[in-house]
Amino acid sequence: MMLLPSEQRATHSLFDREFNRECVKVLPGEYFIASDQTMIMTVLGSCVAACLWDTERGVGGMNHFMLPDGDAGQSEVSFSMRYGVCAMEVLINELLKVGADRKHLVAKVFGGGQVMAGGAQSNVGHRNAAFVRRYLATEGIPIVSADLLQTWGRRVVFFPDTGEALVKRLVLETQATALQDETHYAQRIQSASPAGDIDLF
Repeated sequence: MMLLPSEQRATHSLFDREFNRECVKVLPGEYFIASDQTMIMTVLGSCVAACLWDTERGVGGMNHFMLPDGDAGQSEVSFSMRYGVCAMEVLINELLKVGADRKHLVAKVFGGGQVMAGGAQSNVGHRNAAFVRRYLATEGIPIVSADLLQTWGRRVVFFPDTGEALVKRLVLETQATALQDETHYAQRIQSASPAGDIDLF
């Protein structure tokens, strides 16, 4: 069954005492948009998150995807937020629905780290990073800030009311959170998909 974008909108909310704000955590395969002081946060390993922001209207959002795109001929499987090609399209379209103007969108992109032994073999992080750069260039959305690749995970905090994004590079102990989220998501979609075509890093 094809998942609709609304089914992939992040719903994990909490109050962040460090920033004294309501916070929504975006897990792999999810997105969230806001125009108020709600903070959006995610933790990344080899996945990539794109933060898009309308510089005039003060609305922005974040997605979190695992792979660049699906295999040809698998349109139903490919229409999944685990794939960058869908995650980017959904994020842009959802922003436009709430009044963002494509001409004023800018991007900040994060992730694509090689955080597990053997990650270099499948090269998922590099593929994700290359994809998001290529996609945004094709769409004419400038990347104003990026923290991609390397060998660490990241905690990304995005403030859609101001467009500010903060990144904390994770040490080995805290990197486990990103790996756990990504692994659980991969297992969940593998069991739901008869093709089972997910590549693990």
